[in-house]
Amino acid sequence: MKKKIQFVAAITLLALALLSTRYYMVDLPVWHFFGGGQGPDPTTLHLRGEFVESNLGAAEGPAGSLTMRMIAQQYLFVPQCIVVPAGVPVHFRVTSADAVHLLSFLGTDYGLKAVPGAITEATFTFDKPGAFKIPCHEFCGAGHYAMRGQLEVVPRDQFASLLPGERRICGPR
Repeated sequence: MKKKIQFVAAITLLALALLSTRYYMVDLPVWHFFGGGQGPDPTTLHLRGEFVESNLGAAEGPAGSLTMRMIAQQYLFVPQCIVVPAGVPVHFRVTSADAVHLLSFLGTDYGLKAVPGAITEATFTFDKPGAFKIPCHEFCGAGHYAMRGQLEVVPRDQFASLLPGERRICGPR
């Protein structure tokens, strides 16, 4: 009977460890060690692949779709400013270069967790033009308090007239 209880306890602890590693992202490197990681390598994000700097920001796809690629890293978001059109679904693809970060779009219920070695995806629609601050809401180190970005939602016709480089500039144009 004692061996059965020990076996059940061991299996329960193992299951909890695996679940917390996978679903709560407590220790993502352990998950990658056991073959669970298929995401980008945080150490080479800027050098090759989808998250090279020239590929970050808003990219238009077929039929007017919009994909926004971002990297969160201590203590900034790249790009720092995001410009998107009002009323258009924006598909976000976000990853981290170093630690877990939580992007929150103030004034909305939208948020994204950026995790090293993983890509977080979500689609949000911002209905009206305006500016939204993007603070990091996951403690990521000593400079966490200053980690901020900004999202500007502009009318569709104004967005269409912007060059790709201008889609990373907040403020008056």
